[in-house]
Formats: sequence, C-alpha cells, structure tokens
Amino acid sequence: MLRNKSWVLLLALVLLVTVALAGCGGQKPQPADSGSSTKAPEKAIVYNLGAEPETLEPAMQIGAPEGTVLMALMEGLYRYNADRKLVPGAAEKVDISPDGKKYIFTIRKGMKWTNGDPVTAHDFEYAWKYLLDKNTAADYAYLAYCIKNGEKFNNGEVTADQVGVKATDDYTLEVELEAPTPYFLDLTACSNLFPVNKKVAEANKEWHTRPETYVGNGPFKLAAWEHQQKLELVKNPDYWDAANVKLDKLTIILVEDVNTMLTMFESGQIDVAEDAPVKDVKRLLADGTAVALPDPSTYYYILNTKKKPLDNVKVRQALSMVIDRKAIVENVTRAGQKPATGYVPFGFPDLTPDKDFREAGGALIKEDVNKAKKLLAEAGYPDGKGMPEIEILYNNSPNHQKIAEAIAQMWKDNLGIKVKLAAQEWQVYLDALDAGNFMVARGGWMPDYNDAMTFMDVHVTGGGNNHSFWSNKEYDRLIAGAKNTNDQNIRIKNMHEAERILMDEMPVIPIYFYVNVTMYKPWVKGVFVPPFGGYQEFKWADVEGKK
Repeated sequence: MLRNKSWVLLLALVLLVTVALAGCGGQKPQPADSGSSTKAPEKAIVYNLGAEPETLEPAMQIGAPEGTVLMALMEGLYRYNADRKLVPGAAEKVDISPDGKKYIFTIRKGMKWTNGDPVTAHDFEYAWKYLLDKNTAADYAYLAYCIKNGEKFNNGEVTADQVGVKATDDYTLEVELEAPTPYFLDLTACSNLFPVNKKVAEANKEWHTRPETYVGNGPFKLAAWEHQQKLELVKNPDYWDAANVKLDKLTIILVEDVNTMLTMFESGQIDVAEDAPVKDVKRLLADGTAVALPDPSTYYYILNTKKKPLDNVKVRQALSMVIDRKAIVENVTRAGQKPATGYVPFGFPDLTPDKDFREAGGALIKEDVNKAKKLLAEAGYPDGKGMPEIEILYNNSPNHQKIAEAIAQMWKDNLGIKVKLAAQEWQVYLDALDAGNFMVARGGWMPDYNDAMTFMDVHVTGGGNNHSFWSNKEYDRLIAGAKNTNDQNIRIKNMHEAERILMDEMPVIPIYFYVNVTMYKPWVKGVFVPPFGGYQEFKWADVEGKK
C-alpha cells in the first residue's frame, strides 16, 4: 500500500503496541440501575490521521490514511484480531480445495449494513468485479489478478460473468484462482477487497462521499466529515461483533503539520498520533511518550523514467550510490530505522517461514561515490555539467523535507547536481504521482499481505502503482512466473531475481526500512498496528483511567 499510505500513504508491522488488552468481551457500560440518571462516561479517542483521505471508496483506496479509516468503517472476509492473527471477519468459515485453487466462503448470517440492509455474498461479488472493471480504473485492480480471468477482465478480454468469483446464494461466495496463491486469505483482509452495498452503489455513485449516504459494515459508522478538519466515527450497534467494540466514539482529526500535532498531543487534545517531528523523536522515545515498532515498509525515492535525464540508467545508479543511508537514519530520522539494503524490507518469509526474504536476498544496494561520478560522466554529465536541475517532490511534512534536504546536499556535494525541493498537499501529491508530473518523488510502500510479492508486483509494466513508469520484459516475465507456479522454489527464486533487476536499473531508490513511531496517551488501551498494515486498528480500543 502506497505512501504511509503511500498511505505515507504507506508496510514487521508484526507488532502489538505495548498496551495490553483488558479483554475482548463486554457490552457498552450501562447505568448502575434502571432508576439512576447517571450514565457511564463516554469512551472516546482522538486520533490524528494527518492527511485528508483522498477517498473512502474501497476500490479506489491506495494510501494509508484512507486504509485507516476504511478499516474502522468496513470489514472484509477476514480481519486481523487483537492477537495479530488472521481470523474470519465477515466470513464465518472457508473451505479450500486440495489444489489450493478454489475457495468457498460462508458469509455470516444476520450481518447488516449501516442502512439496515443485509450483508450478502452478492456484495462481495459486486465489489470485487467493480475493482477489476477497467472502467473503474482502480490502481489496485492487480490485487485481484490472482482470481481466474481477473486480469483478462481488467484488460477487456472477457466479460464479468467469466471472472472466477460468484455468489451462489446470499451466504456462499465461490472463488476460483488462476493458480494457488499462498497469501489469498491475507488479500481478503485488504480494504480494496471490502464489500460494497450493491443496491446503494448502483443508485448513487457518490455514496462514499458524504456521511448521510455512506454505508459500511464495520465496527464504526461515519457520523460526520468536515473536510480538511476531522471525521467523527461512532460505534456501529449493528456490527456483528459489536459486543467486542468498547469505544463509543473515534474522532479522526486532520493535522498535517507534525509540530502542531505534537503540541496538541502534549496539551491533551490528541490521544493517539504518529510521525513525531524528527527533532523530538529521541526525547519522546526516551521518556516513554512514544513507542517505536519495527515496520516492514520501505521509504524510497521514485525516479520518473519518462523524463530526462532519469531515463538513463547510469544517472539513476549514480543518484543512488551517493546517498549515505546510515547518515540519514542516524542524523535525520533518528528512530531506529535501518538503512535499506534492497527494496523488500525485513519481515517476509523466504522458502520457509523461518527464513527471511531480505536476509536470503542479501545487500543489493551499493554506495560508492567514485563509481557514481564515473557513471554520471559516462552518461554525459561529468561533475554534473549540463545536468538538468532535479526537483524532489514530497507530500507536505517537515520530516520529508529534512530527508529531502539531506539527499539534495549529497547529490550537490558528490555529483555537482542542482536540486530544488517541492512540497504539496497530500491529494495534490497523489495526483502528481499518477499523472507523472514530477522528476523525483518521495515514496513509501507498506505491505498489503505477508509475502514479498506485495512489493514486487508494484513495478510490472503498466502497473497501477508503478509511478516510475519503468518497464522491463524480464522483470515482468519473472513476476508472472512467480504468480503462476505451484512450486515455492521457483516462486521465491523468481522474486529474488526480479529484485536484483530492479535494484540494478534503480527506477526507485530505497532509502531506509521504516519503524512505526506512535504516541499513545496512557489511558488508551487495545489500539495496535496490525501485521502487514501501516494503520492503527481501533476495533478493540478502550479507554481506562482517563481523568
């Protein structure tokens, strides 16, 4: 998922925040007796999301800010529970064929949309085919290419009826895959594969833009949305697992400036916040105000290979080779991030779950100033002479600015390149990436599921999130082969070979592997970052001991 998220966007996420759950059971507290007028205090949390969500339509969501809100408002077939384990959500159970290519999901009976309509298997079939429909133009359509004829439908080669997903009745969803997909159940927990109320969506294409028309099936419902200011979510009494939702209200505010956010947190106006100012990170971690959790996501720079001189592989290699990643994580970010040694971060299984894909792949990034100077000269720009000015684009944040300033200085000092910086508001920045209106742009990728493929298939030719516009036939062949084999040895081997090609041609320059730095007020309980998702999970949130 992009920009963490990008949803910035955008994700080791394998960690439960150090707050322990007080237990998952229990209804919303009631008055001590029926004759008392005293009500239990409202359990409410204020969380700073930062950027305004670009959309709350599941199919079109691409960033972490959107994913965070959707995870509270919606629920897929599966969901990560409080123990960070993948468990049935809207599905009651699943039967999987011996060859791993057919899944039959039994949908829970009695579930309701927030408008009172029943949630059925037809809502999942509709949503998944809508995601794949080429007219939808969803960047994340490729997540469902593992479904039989999914890619062909997206390319206009077959009809929707030929796609391997079908509701055989209101509570049975049959899914046929192109090939066994080890991470398919993980995919069903992704927000892009959430259900959509077919009747509502067909009657009003803008259903997802206003609280009055928004229809969800998750633990919370959308009560208010003041654009660029806040969203208000309240407990959904019709949610199938409402007994385990203890929070009455979740207010999501939209403060992008991290310094303002920290002031509000320290003054008690915010209960949960991420992305502390880099100058304050060490202090906040030391005094226990913030916690730093490993996060299998990658912070990188996207190089627009359609623009000169970035169409030249030697220029791209030179730009990467003079970046001192160790200096950036030690002197700029300062939260325990690891210098990137490849594109795929640590935390994903290799041939067996006990082996790590990154460790097995080794270090694929070289830092060599002398070699970089030679490459730049070979590209026709000795000591940077004749080299066009490079612009670094990032979404508006002092933290991104400090990183950009550091890298710009490295490029200037080592290669003689002129660099300028450009900051944009989140939605404008996303539009610029999609349109290719940039030279170099900050990117961040967090995983959508527990497999290295969640990083690798981003960069296939024409991919919805391939913002570098890079294309390599051998890379495409390797990724396609990995997706269409039953042999785990071939699958993993192909991904390692593809990553080596990616890091040799360098359409993206990995900078570091994330950690998730989050600040929690002491009364916040049960909020955590699920595995393979860089969002905060509020389903099991509670408030205890708040004065």
